[in-house]
Amino acid sequence: MSKYIVLYNGKADNGTGLENAKKLQDMLKDDELEYVDLVGKDDYAALVKGYAKDQKFILSGGDGTVNYFINHIDEKDIPEEFYYYPAGTGNDFYHDISERENTNGIIQINKYLKNLPVCEVNGKTYKFIDNVGYGIDGYCCEAADILKAKSDKPINYTAIAIKGLLFHFSNRAAKVTVDGKEYNFKHVWLAPVMKGKYYGGGMIPCPEQDRNGDTLSLLVWHQRGRLTTLIKFPKIFEGKHLGKKKHCEVFTGKHIIVEYAKPCAAQVDGETELNVSKIDCKA
Repeated sequence: MSKYIVLYNGKADNGTGLENAKKLQDMLKDDELEYVDLVGKDDYAALVKGYAKDQKFILSGGDGTVNYFINHIDEKDIPEEFYYYPAGTGNDFYHDISERENTNGIIQINKYLKNLPVCEVNGKTYKFIDNVGYGIDGYCCEAADILKAKSDKPINYTAIAIKGLLFHFSNRAAKVTVDGKEYNFKHVWLAPVMKGKYYGGGMIPCPEQDRNGDTLSLLVWHQRGRLTTLIKFPKIFEGKHLGKKKHCEVFTGKHIIVEYAKPCAAQVDGETELNVSKIDCKA
């Protein structure tokens, strides 16, 4: 029998963080589980050091929970046996790494938390595990935050994206710099910088991106018309949106900067940053 400290975000997945984490009891029936809510705790290094050095931990939550954890602890302070249980809405991080692992739903993630990329947004620097989205994806996170503040009902991100494409979000000119080389675009809807392959609950903006590599990928989706963009948009869930390269272009590099002519929201692993004019990402 093993003992696991289950770290969970009580606010994750519309406030069902503990309920989701409790599902581990059915998966680890012969083990002892101790539950610790991360809400209100910022010194994660002190938290894990309060236990024995060989203590096993499970982080339960979604991509945002993983992002918050890695940005509040140094790599050297992460426990030696650190596991992850996907209990969020999109679970893109789990979707990506589970393709490489023989998993029962719980994955040891120590190797995936090393040498993470960083992004500077509005003067703040973040590590990220999946992506930094900039454009209508940031708008979707902004709109979702507003809905969450008003109601505890589940958020339909697809519906938000459709309404944004049709009515609320305006494309804009952007300058992209990849390893020092500049590119200029008009009518940009999306410009996510990817560490992993998936984002937004299963979209595949850069199908060839490998999180085990030492580079990042950038999709620039630039297209004038709202309706034509909306018609093509579902193809991104299969990674088949790159057929017409004049509208969707992928760049790969170690240092990627995206600058919009007009500010809009961005998101870092699903966490929203408002009024952003520039993102600066380094592998």
